[in-house]
Amino acid sequence: MNMRPTDLGSVVGAPVISLRGVRKDFSGHRVVDDLSFDVARGEIVTLLGRTGAGKTTVLNIIMGTTGIDAGAVRVAGADPFKEFKSLKGRLSVAFQNDRLLPWRTTVENAELGLLILGEDRKRARAKAIEWLANVNLAGAEDKYPHQLSGGMRQRVSLARALAVDPELILLDESFSQLDHVTSRTLRRDFCKVAREFGKTCLIVTHRIDDALEMADRVIVLGPGARIMLEMPLAEARIDQQTRDQCRAQIETALGGKDEADES
Repeated sequence: MNMRPTDLGSVVGAPVISLRGVRKDFSGHRVVDDLSFDVARGEIVTLLGRTGAGKTTVLNIIMGTTGIDAGAVRVAGADPFKEFKSLKGRLSVAFQNDRLLPWRTTVENAELGLLILGEDRKRARAKAIEWLANVNLAGAEDKYPHQLSGGMRQRVSLARALAVDPELILLDESFSQLDHVTSRTLRRDFCKVAREFGKTCLIVTHRIDDALEMADRVIVLGPGARIMLEMPLAEARIDQQTRDQCRAQIETALGGKDEADES
């Protein structure tokens, strides 16, 4: 795999994400209660839970936008809250909404992260074009967001996240607003690129299909971000019987189908 060596004091074999005994309260309400898990280098992990399970707070803690009340967090060898600036360019996020700038073309949106990081404009443009091709958007470089479908807009968002060559990619419900067919296609294409380039990914979602079709491992969260289930999913991606068994276990851990089902 074509994987860039890390810095920030992390070592080969160390997890890219490590949470130990993490606790977070808001206004006296415990949102995250004694949460511990790792994400290994090159691994694609899904953090799955219903609304209110605390998964967004966990994501914000990993991003470094929210501090913790107890425990320890390391992302690529750094404390993401205390050493926020040291993770600049090492971590990328793609959100539920594509967050494209409407006055910029597809390629101008895709190169934005590179320009913010100080990349030479010519090199930034070349990298953006390359990554747009990697996510199957070659030929759409000069289109504006309003000229793109929802799936195409989300591909631009993913290309922008990938173009800076991050060590870690965080996806926050990135496929949940797309129709079933578009979502499935985009999940498949993203995973192909992520695995080809050896990217470490944490996918936050409420949908079981996101986990079954993308992840090497799923972590199911319940109230207080407590881990209700954790299991490998590599075999589930290629064997239907295993997939059905994994789906049943995840549904049981979630307490039923409703919100976690593919819509």
